[in-house]
Amino acid sequence: MVVGLGPAGPDLLTAGTLAAIEAASVRFVRTTRHPAAGAVPDATSFDALYERAESMAQVSRDIVDELVSAALAEGEVLYAVPGSPAVAEHTVELLLIDGRVDVEVLPALSCLDLAWTRLGVDPVAVGARVVDGHRFAVEAAGERGPLLVAQCDRGSVLSDIKLAVEDPPELPVTVLQRLGLPDEARFDVAWEDLDRSFTPDHLTSLWIPELAAPVASELARFVELVDTLRERCPWDAEQTHHSLTRHLLEESYEVLDALEHLPADAEADDPAYAHVEEELGDLLFQVVFHARIAAETGAFTLADVARTVHDKLVGRHPHVFGDVEVAGADEVLANWEQIKQAEKGRASAFDGIPKALPALAYAAKVQKKADRLGLEVDVPTLPVELGPDDIGEALLAIDEVARALGIDAEVALRRSVQTRLDRYRTAESEQG
Repeated sequence: MVVGLGPAGPDLLTAGTLAAIEAASVRFVRTTRHPAAGAVPDATSFDALYERAESMAQVSRDIVDELVSAALAEGEVLYAVPGSPAVAEHTVELLLIDGRVDVEVLPALSCLDLAWTRLGVDPVAVGARVVDGHRFAVEAAGERGPLLVAQCDRGSVLSDIKLAVEDPPELPVTVLQRLGLPDEARFDVAWEDLDRSFTPDHLTSLWIPELAAPVASELARFVELVDTLRERCPWDAEQTHHSLTRHLLEESYEVLDALEHLPADAEADDPAYAHVEEELGDLLFQVVFHARIAAETGAFTLADVARTVHDKLVGRHPHVFGDVEVAGADEVLANWEQIKQAEKGRASAFDGIPKALPALAYAAKVQKKADRLGLEVDVPTLPVELGPDDIGEALLAIDEVARALGIDAEVALRRSVQTRLDRYRTAESEQG
């Protein structure tokens, strides 16, 4: 039997709820942090689960498991939740789909009933939508308002809401706190002050009359999916940064392969574009997965990754975001190399070239660096003009000769590149 404690004190409990509480011999409350929790005597609370759980999703699953175990043992139990069981109550959603027990839900007043009254708003007339503050980035995706955001119980939730909106609204946000209690409050705040002008509590909601732009929904939804896989899939749960390196490499090559098959004059409806989209998604999964693993250790999050690359790109494009003038793409690349070298504190422009690159890619990277620095690049004089196919055939022939001589062409090329790289470094230092 699930009952709601209403939005405020025990005076707002329904007669049906009071009768159910009195009739029950085994009682549970989701939390004692509610003004009407005292109306459920001799109840076991789940407050301790919130203190030790790693995520809210885990808390909900643990609560359901304990309630089901108690119901199977006792025959019937009562479970009381804040507000209405039908509004923003994930534990009740999980109970209703759990096949191990029968669930009866009694209706109750919710914070919404008081909110509409205090705001003087008809939610049907204005087309209002209710979202959970803890899931704002996902549930408010693509919405322009008006929105009533419930369960804004922590400063971190307010910060997440604030950061989820790319183009902040001009209209102020109305804060609703402790509605129905003697110290209830209603006041407006500017969007930029949302997470720093007041102290939220477990009875705090927000009224957002209008959003200037939709929330970046699909990425937020995808990040949530990766989190779920990490928590619930045995394979995903056991992966590490190192175990994923092979998959990251494979997905990178598959993206390159898809791009190779994309015609230069491809139209938007070309099937090749759909293939590129799919492979980019697989590569994005690897990026998000690595960020999730890093977040578990407290190293960084996906937001940190995005912020870092954003700031790096701004710094490396002074001709776009600063007052530097360039004559063309060549100067852009030259500036890029200088800025990058200064950022990394590298003594040479050749520092940082991944040595794990395939030998041919490694050679191309080294030669391009030398060319940009104006260092002499030895290009042999060829008797005839060669095209891409001719070069490909020549490389294949060299590999066949190497195999016939028992020589590993990959190793031989890497050794030669290293010798050339040493010469380039010497020339670079002489340039000053």
